[in-house]
Amino acid sequence: MQAIWDAEQGKYVFAVQRGRMPPTQPTHGQFALTNGDPLNCHSYLSGYISLLLRAEPYPTSRFGSQCMQPNNIMGIENICELAARMLFSAVEWARNIPFFPDLQITDQVALLRLTWSELFVLNAAQCSMPLHVAPLLAAAGLHASPMSADRVVAFMDHIRIFQEQVEKLKALHVDSAEYSCLKAIVLFTSDACGLSDVAHVESLQEKSQCALEEYVRSQYPNQPTRFGKLLLRLPSLRTVSSSVIEQLFFVRLVGKTPIETLIRDMLLSGSSFNWPYMSIQ
Repeated sequence: MQAIWDAEQGKYVFAVQRGRMPPTQPTHGQFALTNGDPLNCHSYLSGYISLLLRAEPYPTSRFGSQCMQPNNIMGIENICELAARMLFSAVEWARNIPFFPDLQITDQVALLRLTWSELFVLNAAQCSMPLHVAPLLAAAGLHASPMSADRVVAFMDHIRIFQEQVEKLKALHVDSAEYSCLKAIVLFTSDACGLSDVAHVESLQEKSQCALEEYVRSQYPNQPTRFGKLLLRLPSLRTVSSSVIEQLFFVRLVGKTPIETLIRDMLLSGSSFNWPYMSIQ
């Protein structure tokens, strides 16, 4: 995905390189027969993981060369674009994984609205997003609009929580298949309000959890506690405030437009979505 300035619209739009996506995505009824997956196992669940991995809209480099340099201090523009790519990636990935597109659109919106910030943290950890405090503060506009001392302290505490969650995931050396399963477990949550079929969503979360357990058992036989450690990371993702993520990374992009509104628009528009990228002063 590339940010391109549209002079007529007076904003940046993101162009998605569709060539990076598989030409077709098998439906949930097909993947039980998937063969030749990269997991050296042809079971039903490993086929599911293969499709979770194939749904990722970016290659191994994922969100740009900045992510490959953890010590690189990024500028405000780079942080904003990287954050936009990660959010877009989460929605685009969900649109292409098994079962999610078959849900009612209202359920899809409800699930992504609830879990987008958790998916964002997982993507941030996966791409080793640089989390230096100074550019984060700059991106949040604190330098331009000073906060009271108490508010700055509270805001810094939220930044610390975000950093801690990312670092704890990185310390586990989670691989791509595990990240895909963790994101599916997070996404298919029955905690979302107004779901039309709670039991079905619960069954999809259980399927994702079973796939992760089978994968970890086969790929990391010498780490019997690894599966439990991975699952234990998920509840703490909700300690990262979604409103703080908005202020840190997206206020310069979209102003006062709620992220939940953008997520709905991205979901409904698909790859044709134009991000309302505000000019940075």
